Amino acid sequence: MTGGVENGFRVVCLGEAMVELTPHQGRWNIYYGGDTLNVALHLTRLGLEVSYVTALGGDPFAGFMRAAWGREGLDVSLVLGVPELTTGLYCIDTDEQGERSFHYWRGQSAARSMFNAPGIDRAVVAASTADLFFFSLISLAILPEEGREAVLGLAREVRERGGKVAFDGNYRPRLWESQEAASVWRNRAASVADFGLPSLDDEKRNGMPGDAAAILEHWRECGCREPVLKLGSAGVMLPDGSIKEPELQLHPLDTSGAGDAFDAGYLSARLHGFEPAVAAEHGQRLAGWTVMRRGAIPERDHSAPYASMVAELAGEGSSGGR
Repeated sequence: MTGGVENGFRVVCLGEAMVELTPHQGRWNIYYGGDTLNVALHLTRLGLEVSYVTALGGDPFAGFMRAAWGREGLDVSLVLGVPELTTGLYCIDTDEQGERSFHYWRGQSAARSMFNAPGIDRAVVAASTADLFFFSLISLAILPEEGREAVLGLAREVRERGGKVAFDGNYRPRLWESQEAASVWRNRAASVADFGLPSLDDEKRNGMPGDAAAILEHWRECGCREPVLKLGSAGVMLPDGSIKEPELQLHPLDTSGAGDAFDAGYLSARLHGFEPAVAAEHGQRLAGWTVMRRGAIPERDHSAPYASMVAELAGEGSSGGR
C-alpha cells in the first residue's frame, strides 16, 4: 500500500468495532464494521498511516478482526483486549431502496471498557501525537462519563500538539440515556473539533431544527472550525453555506457506510491541502462507490476509486484543483 511514510500524515481513529452480520441469498455473511472503523479502513486504503484505538473481547471474532484489519494495512497495535468481555455484534437489514435498519448485541461489548483496558495509557500517548484524531458521537455514547471526558481531553491534547481533530455527529438514540444528554455531548465534542461532520438526519433526531444553515451555524457557535453538513442524496452543505450536489444520482444497494466513506474522502483531501469543495467531491465519489455494494466497508473491486484518488492526492491527477 501507499503509506503514511510517503505522505507524512498519521491518523488515529477511536471507537467501537463490531462483528457485522448481513443477509445474502439465504445465508448470513460475517464481516465487521463500526463508524470509526469504517473511516479508518477507508483512510488506510487512501494511503494514510492509520492506527485504530478500541477494545475487543476474548471471543474468536477478535482474532479474525485483528488479522483482517492488519491485512488491509491498518495499524492494530493500539487495539486492546478485555478477555472477560465480548466483541459487540450487529446485523443489518436493508429494504428495496437500500435503506438499512440495525439490530445490536453490544451490552457486554469490550469497547465500552476500553479506558480500563490494559495498554490504554500507551494508546492515549500514541494518539496524542497524531496529525489527525477522529472520533464520533457513537464513540462517546458507548463509554461511561469518565471515558467520554478522556476522549475530549485527548482531542484537546492533539490540538495543543499541533494536530487536527475531526468529529462525526452520528446519533444512535438507543445508546443514550436521553436525547438531551446526547446533544450536550455533541456540543462539547464539536467545541474541540477542527472538522465537523454532522448529517442532517442525525441532527434533526438529536434536537436540532430541520434548517441546514442553522445546523451549520450551531456547530460553528459550539466552536467547530469547519463544519460540513451531509444532506444524503441532496449532497452536502459546505462551510461557506453553499451546496455541493453529487455528480451522479444513484439507486443505492446499501447505504450503511455512506457517511463514513464521505468522511474519509473529505478528510484525506483536506489533509492534503485541497479546498472543501474539492474534498467534498472526493467524499462523494467514495460514498457513491460504497453504497452500490453490500456492507459498510466493501471489499475492493476493479471499480474501486482508491487508486485514482491516491494519485490525485499526490498531485498526479485532477479533481478540480486545490
